[in-house]
Amino acid sequence: MQESNLSQAMERYIVYLQAEENKSPLTVANYRRSLNLLLELLDVPSAQFINKTTIRMLKSKLHGAKARNGKPLSISTKNYHLTVLRAFLRYLLQDEELEGIYAPDNVRRFKQEERQVKVLRSEELERLLAAPDISTRLGKRDSAILEMFFSTGLRLEELRGLNTKDLNFDTREISVRGKRGKIRVVFLSDRAIAALQEFMECRRDHLSPLFIRNMEKAVDVLPPGENFRLSRISIYNVVKKYALAAGIVSDPSPHTLRHSFATDLLRNGADLRSVQELLGHADLSTTQIYTHVTNPQLKDVHERFHGKQSTRE
Repeated sequence: MQESNLSQAMERYIVYLQAEENKSPLTVANYRRSLNLLLELLDVPSAQFINKTTIRMLKSKLHGAKARNGKPLSISTKNYHLTVLRAFLRYLLQDEELEGIYAPDNVRRFKQEERQVKVLRSEELERLLAAPDISTRLGKRDSAILEMFFSTGLRLEELRGLNTKDLNFDTREISVRGKRGKIRVVFLSDRAIAALQEFMECRRDHLSPLFIRNMEKAVDVLPPGENFRLSRISIYNVVKKYALAAGIVSDPSPHTLRHSFATDLLRNGADLRSVQELLGHADLSTTQIYTHVTNPQLKDVHERFHGKQSTRE
């Protein structure tokens, strides 16, 4: 079979992700960046030239590659690039039915330590949620963002994509489109409801995005006002800003609040499959990382119930 140009094959794969897999724009952008790096590091004219030797060379080059901040790539980032390569090779084999393609399962990822889950202690969480100055409109917005994160366990991009019409204060729930376009329902706590209501009452605009920037200027803009939607980095910095103000030294991120949401549920008796649904995880194995955080409860169970003298004769 005629060899295909590697860059052209990667472009076809991007189209496939958009048209057939319905990947989000953010996911497609991440895949494109990874494929561009792979194209550079593999340095082969077509996919048929990818073999055990080129994979070994790729791994060596990944060790010397730098992230956008100039630092060496983390193990998880290197493994992400290898995962993208595996998915790309699988696409060539299964969808384009190309011959002579290196077996995707032979692209082995680097060994890495078990994923560490960072969560906030209850007192840290309270300090963080109380940090915004809710006497100001900006403070009301930021308080609503923080409360929403902890109440729902939303991913950053999921929260960013919310619109005002998504809110339902009567049912206290929101339908969210997560990864792979999957819809799930998340629920609002009393605190999140109160924070959102205060924020919405101070809004004077009619724009569609739930969380916006430049609220003063937004008043004179016609809907939908997509340009006013708060950016990913702005939402990320909201968490960083108030964590610093609250004196939390563990440097939490929006995902830390998602982790805290999950562990809070498990510590209070929620079952793993329910937490999986609330988080929007496709596989239960992904949710199981939180059991390592909640396992200290097992020590209490052991101490309370193991080795006690039986009351029976």
